[in-house]
Amino acid sequence: MTVHPEYSHDSLLTLTAPAGGRPDRRTYAMASTIGDVYDRLVEINPTGDLVFPDERCTYAELGQRIDRMARSLRALGIESGDSVGLLLAPALDNVAALGACAKLGAVSVPINVRFRTRELSHVISDGDLKVILVSAPNPGYSDYPAMLRASLAGLAASDAASPLRLSDAPELRHVVLVDPGDEPGCMPRAAFDRLAELVDPEEIERLAEAVPVRSTATIMYTSGTESNPKGCLLSHEALVRTGLAIARTRFDLTTDDRMWNPLPMFHCGGIVLSLACFSAGASFIHAGFFDPAVSIRQMEQERCTVAHPAFETIWLAVLNHPDFDRADLSRIRLAVTVGIPERMWSMYERFPQAAVFSSFGATEASSHLGLTQPDDDLEHRLRCGGAPLPGMEVRIVDPDTGEDLPPDTEGEVLYRGPDTFDGYYKADELNAECIDADGWFHSKDIGVIDDGGRLTFRSRLKDMLKVGGENVSAAEIEGVIAELPDVVIVQVVSAPDRRYVEVAAAFVQLRPNSTLSEQDIIDACIGKIANFKVPRYVRFVSEWPMSGTKIRKTDLRQMISDELTADGPPEAPRLAATRSR
Repeated sequence: MTVHPEYSHDSLLTLTAPAGGRPDRRTYAMASTIGDVYDRLVEINPTGDLVFPDERCTYAELGQRIDRMARSLRALGIESGDSVGLLLAPALDNVAALGACAKLGAVSVPINVRFRTRELSHVISDGDLKVILVSAPNPGYSDYPAMLRASLAGLAASDAASPLRLSDAPELRHVVLVDPGDEPGCMPRAAFDRLAELVDPEEIERLAEAVPVRSTATIMYTSGTESNPKGCLLSHEALVRTGLAIARTRFDLTTDDRMWNPLPMFHCGGIVLSLACFSAGASFIHAGFFDPAVSIRQMEQERCTVAHPAFETIWLAVLNHPDFDRADLSRIRLAVTVGIPERMWSMYERFPQAAVFSSFGATEASSHLGLTQPDDDLEHRLRCGGAPLPGMEVRIVDPDTGEDLPPDTEGEVLYRGPDTFDGYYKADELNAECIDADGWFHSKDIGVIDDGGRLTFRSRLKDMLKVGGENVSAAEIEGVIAELPDVVIVQVVSAPDRRYVEVAAAFVQLRPNSTLSEQDIIDACIGKIANFKVPRYVRFVSEWPMSGTKIRKTDLRQMISDELTADGPPEAPRLAATRSR
């Protein structure tokens, strides 16, 4: 699907707080480009901080870095609409690259650093990348240049000073190493920086002024839980409006705030939450490669006021770390995370000083479709995903008939509005299937809307098991198992079965030194849910297959299937409780 430049610039409104307090929460139908947000940021708070564990800069310095990188990319021939791949470690250049692409009208393509050869090759080819910016190898993490060489035949032997000519990536012209050093096939950073001198800064300003707000800013490839990652087309307006709405109507951000965020900068949550901070002039503190001890120390030393872990896998690692109770995190006034209500309550009890916010998110909605509001009571903040952001419309429909459903009734979530993506790149058939004639995106998420308009995620359509013809929600089973005090995380998937076609299988991570057994988990379910919903298999894990920040349920399904079907489809063991209930 192509994106048509429909609008010219609107001015970016001033976001400074009124005298004596936080900004009001009036909603403005405001659209702008990401480049304008960065320029305005330098005016709002030039001394604000952009911080990573090993480097930092002021917003004034960030503006200079963005402009210089934009000039270098321009010298490499990048024009409006060209795609630039970002295979980058979490660092200052990651943020600068997003801004540089935005000013040129180019399309940034953040690449999930967990992708491997097959996925990476797909993104490079499908995304029509002209230039790739790549970080140097990170000991203990990934060797990004080596990943590119493994994915692109001929790159290692190419002359980095000349445009590339690779059969696997016919559009690709340059790979640039953004860190000091040398890597085969990569232009050194020093040579890239020298190119900036060839471009007049005023040319960058002219290009930035011509970027339409509805043009594509980013192609965000989904986490790869399908056969190939899909490229979500996200416009400048969608990303900027989402960030602004978060800053103004939910978090009340001002220049005094300092947000800690561990979400990767190749993740929509990392980018949009940075834009929320930049819209308000708040400082943005990024966790880098997430480490709970480093993050606790960072939140304390940087005097963070907002924490946005978003996922319980991240926040639980912080709350359960030995350093947590010793740290002074008293400045944090709100924390944003998602999880089942029981887990949300336990996380709140560990950190009751901060207002707990929950959300309903999707890349196709530019991160947050819904967020709880400051005046929601505690019960709603722990149990609901929150009201849709300003301008977004949401419906709950019967997935079979398409009929609208009453409040508090589970159904498929449909949404539309200015924050919605513009379709999947090069996927006309898929777009026609999931975006109807009236512009409603059919998300395949199962959710509910209460009578107060609050949206809550339940599961994915494909997370609905069909056990002997009966519909079973994985989320319902997960909620029962998560009530056990020793359970840290639980994920339920389908396992093949000769008798019922599929049955439930639970993957469980326990607290250290727990003595819970497989039968204990099963016993906890018997009598609380119907027998056909009770897991027939339990597998204990200490690590999860991850894609970005999400647990890959497709991998879990494959793991249990491979284990069980070596000798043909099995028949699950019959249920038998070992203790009275």
